[in-house]
Amino acid sequence: MDPHTRDALADRLSGFETLVEVGIGRRTDVAAALADAGKTVTATDVHPREVPAGVAFVADDVFDPDLAVYRDADAIYALNFPPELHGPARDLARRADAALLFTTLGGDQPAVPVERETIPGDTVFVARE
Repeated sequence: MDPHTRDALADRLSGFETLVEVGIGRRTDVAAALADAGKTVTATDVHPREVPAGVAFVADDVFDPDLAVYRDADAIYALNFPPELHGPARDLARRADAALLFTTLGGDQPAVPVERETIPGDTVFVARE
């Protein structure tokens, strides 16, 4: 990820104290930047993943989530999030009383109602209530 985009994403998300990244995969730089900024960050994925120091990891699936993982989150976020996960993640965010923010792959459009925020190098989609 381009450093300017990473910094812009971390800056946008830094307004939240406790965050959960859904589907972290191998892209850990935003979670690391948030943890370095003193935020509480938990990363989830359906596969075991290594995460940076300061980031907790929990194996979880948004189709069958463990609500305890998300209960204290102010925000749930995802990067390059595929459309088939938008609805389940929005439902999870509502159940956890957390904001949902995500980016998509280039041509994918959000599958849930959103507000769009342009940042350097990307668009952040904020799910509407």
